[in-house]
Amino acid sequence: MDCALQASKRCAWQPRVVAPGWRARRGALEHGTRVYLTVVGFIRILQSLSKVNKLTKPSLCLEEIEIIRSNKTFRPEWSDLDTRELPEWYDKAKIGIFLHWGVFSVPSFGSEWFWSNWKASPNNSIVTFMVKNYPPGFTYQEFAPKFKAEFFEPDNWAELFAKAGAKYVVLTSKHHEGFTMFPSKRSFSWNSVDVGPKRDVVGELAIAVRNRDLKFGVYHSLYEWFNPIYLEDKKNNFKTQTYVDTKLWPDIKQLIEDYKPSVLWSDGDWEAHDVYWKATDLLAWLYNDSPVKDEIVVNDRWGINIPGHHGDFYNYADRFNPGKLLKHKWENAFTVDKKSWGYRRTMKLNEILTTDQLLNQVVSTVSCGGNALINVGPTPEGTISNIFQERLLTLGSWLSINGEAIYGSSPWHSQNDTLNEDVWYTCVKEQYNSVHPTATPRRTDKIKAIYAIMLKWPALSILKVKDVTSLLHSGTYKVEMLGNKGDYLDWHIINGETVIALPDKANVVSGHAWTLKFTLK
Repeated sequence: MDCALQASKRCAWQPRVVAPGWRARRGALEHGTRVYLTVVGFIRILQSLSKVNKLTKPSLCLEEIEIIRSNKTFRPEWSDLDTRELPEWYDKAKIGIFLHWGVFSVPSFGSEWFWSNWKASPNNSIVTFMVKNYPPGFTYQEFAPKFKAEFFEPDNWAELFAKAGAKYVVLTSKHHEGFTMFPSKRSFSWNSVDVGPKRDVVGELAIAVRNRDLKFGVYHSLYEWFNPIYLEDKKNNFKTQTYVDTKLWPDIKQLIEDYKPSVLWSDGDWEAHDVYWKATDLLAWLYNDSPVKDEIVVNDRWGINIPGHHGDFYNYADRFNPGKLLKHKWENAFTVDKKSWGYRRTMKLNEILTTDQLLNQVVSTVSCGGNALINVGPTPEGTISNIFQERLLTLGSWLSINGEAIYGSSPWHSQNDTLNEDVWYTCVKEQYNSVHPTATPRRTDKIKAIYAIMLKWPALSILKVKDVTSLLHSGTYKVEMLGNKGDYLDWHIINGETVIALPDKANVVSGHAWTLKFTLK
């Protein structure tokens, strides 16, 4: 593969280097499986290229080099698809909003699995609910006309998500019930344009979200509980792929080509292997030929044994939060209503995440290199419950003060303080690591700031931590609290522990999860 390097005009020499076998990426050069990132490694590459191309005395302003990348064609094989570099926007975004909305929002009882829990694996509470409230012979399809979404105002939703501090939004384009929230060409009378809202929900929300400078993504269930074509493939032990060829692939391609989402969030994969879903073929098309090939990111739910092994980012399972650093980019998808992803009319206040619990999830996730995808379920009328709005707006207020410790941050050497489990760390580096975005800082990295986020206010306003002690020994650091307009904080090292005197809590702006910023004087 050819690559080209071009220095800025202020550099003494502006070569165009072409060498087979080398691949250029922003911030890195790659040959085979080896990635050269350091200045020393970079100089060695230039020396090698000089010999190949008979160039002499290369002299570059390294910090000003622009790498012009040739397009790579990805093969439909996991080993090749896994070499794709994660689009930078996704790692830097950190905060997303997840929306589970569909016909299941009409009964709004139990969860979004209502239909399956009524007919496929009968749940006593669901069956009793239907017997008490609906006539004999009532079908699930009869809920669809009641899904009117008459108060759905996509601009208001987008405004709420922006105020919440989200950088991307993911909507269920189709859940396991098979009802599509766009005018699917393969889903007649079972989509949001033909029945129910009589609106292209995906299209309207995509426009509103992008008008707020947020990224838009779609969730899409691979399987459908009661689709007869899928059930026939299943009966054939998935040796036939009629459903994939005639329904799944056409729907996904329509979504990608018509709405150009930045995220494709796959689900409902667990009954069949990736070969049945033609997952590698689909991703190769996404990465090579789709209109969003350079921006789109996909998760890891593409068949049995695939989660946690393949994908631009990993979800593993719902509400996954390991509390430790992972080597691969990951996402914690969790829901504000602890009992359901879809809207429930019966939800109780003690079943809703508190603000502290919500921030705990966000902070611990980002500290360990993940993104937080926060789910709320809209009502069938198209509104978002006040309790959900309150939680999201409180998060947004917190991020307006503490966002510099979250957005664009990287994991630090320590994630959770070894002395104080209520303190989590992040850092911001001068140079973004596009090859390994979840990696801890390298020896050559220049760190602009280190952040310690306290989930609880310590007794007597004295914070004791351990993991920054060696750092504070290495230079003259100043410590400040984000949002606090007072002086820098006093700190001392006592018996290997860092003791920091915090300001009077009554004078601190933030009411939850306080952030200390460490920078060199």
